[in-house]
Amino acid sequence: MKLRKSERKQAKIKLALQGSAGSGKTYSSLLLAKGLTNGDFSKVAIIDTENRSADLYAHLGDYSVLSMDAPYSSEKYIEAIDICLEAKMEVIVIDSLSHCWDYLLDVHSKMPGNSFTNWGKITPRQNAFVNKILQSNAHIISTMRVKQDYVLNQKNGKFVPEKVGLKAIQRNDLDYEFTIVFDIDIAHQAKATKDRSGLFIDKPEFVINASTGKKIREWCDNGTGTEQEMLTTIANEIISCTTISGLHHIYQKYPDYQTKIKDTILLRKTAIENAASQVIPNNQIIEQFKNKDNGISDNK
Repeated sequence: MKLRKSERKQAKIKLALQGSAGSGKTYSSLLLAKGLTNGDFSKVAIIDTENRSADLYAHLGDYSVLSMDAPYSSEKYIEAIDICLEAKMEVIVIDSLSHCWDYLLDVHSKMPGNSFTNWGKITPRQNAFVNKILQSNAHIISTMRVKQDYVLNQKNGKFVPEKVGLKAIQRNDLDYEFTIVFDIDIAHQAKATKDRSGLFIDKPEFVINASTGKKIREWCDNGTGTEQEMLTTIANEIISCTTISGLHHIYQKYPDYQTKIKDTILLRKTAIENAASQVIPNNQIIEQFKNKDNGISDNK
């Protein structure tokens, strides 16, 4: 073992799109893939669990489709990813992750014995699948369905019901594993709810297109960077975090930077606990990293 200077190496994006039915998750994923491959759809594969919906967009380009039928086990998803990797695919779209979680919930519900103990048998299967996504040497875009509800919005003097998404159908806190998470509404407007790249956080809603994927590819290919750039990236992630458990996850994820980010984590923690995150300007958090003598100690 030896110490070395930190550097941001070239990365493979791990991105999630979550939205209700009809929000355009599949279509948006393929546009992102187009940008990530500079328009070369021969390097794109989509793992389709949505009743062959991937074929609806064949006019976009000559991408490959791997249709998956039930049961949607973790092991089956892992096998599908391996098939795509063996075919040298640069971008893998998993459409969607929610079927796997539904499968695991169903397995758990049918297991005899103690419910809590049984999760000890289910969780390793889920973790193996998530780790496969994170460790794969390919850009991976995953879609997740969300539980739906309807709200009444006033338009032209009348109340009109509109479909809204609530919570992703997947394991709690799974979004922390991804570099970028986009929420897409029924009007196809995307908003970054998590963004370690800093490209989209605090930006207005927008419609995803191929240029979005190209921008992400440029960020991934921008390999070696300074420690300050890495700290700024982590700062952006802390800014976008809205839960205490999320902050704990960020802290544990960057062991090499824990000393430097501890005070920033605590600052954000206080803001979340006070339910007043706007009180602390984002630039104040980033400025903390610019002061070398910021008084951060090793004591928690």
